[in-house]
Amino acid sequence: MDMQTDRLLLRRFETGDKADLYAYLSDSEVVRFEPYPPMSVEQCEEFLEQMIHSNDFWAVCLQENGKQIGQVYLSEKEQNNWELGYVFNGEYQHKGYAFEAVKTLVSDVFTNGNAHRVFAHCNPDNVPSWRLLEKLNFRREGHLRQNIFFKTNDDGSPAWQDTFEYGVLR
Repeated sequence: MDMQTDRLLLRRFETGDKADLYAYLSDSEVVRFEPYPPMSVEQCEEFLEQMIHSNDFWAVCLQENGKQIGQVYLSEKEQNNWELGYVFNGEYQHKGYAFEAVKTLVSDVFTNGNAHRVFAHCNPDNVPSWRLLEKLNFRREGHLRQNIFFKTNDDGSPAWQDTFEYGVLR
């Protein structure tokens, strides 16, 4: 079931999204805080296949021309807790699109789903991400110190990083 906002169409991923997906998932600045490096065309194709067959990913598209500009991940975890994540093309950041998309999906999962709580994790250095969560009335519930790593240092040791945890209740 698609959803619309004033400017956006939120829908499931389709095979035609490959070029738009590659445009931002291959951008090192866009994926800087993601648990994966910039993706090749082949990696984007594999990831797209996974997203097409998943109910956890939403393609965020401009209503005016159908261009896919980002994605939102919203997945039910245990006991009516839902995990939130999002990635947007750099050209479309800081324009309110992520706010509009995330607000719509979170509102829907509280209204039509069985969500009790929605939570998100972000790197403390990713200021736009945690500011977005706070603007959406998510509350910073914790600051986990050096709890996760996605990359290694030159010597092969883990490059530990901190995580902010945010949550919002129904």
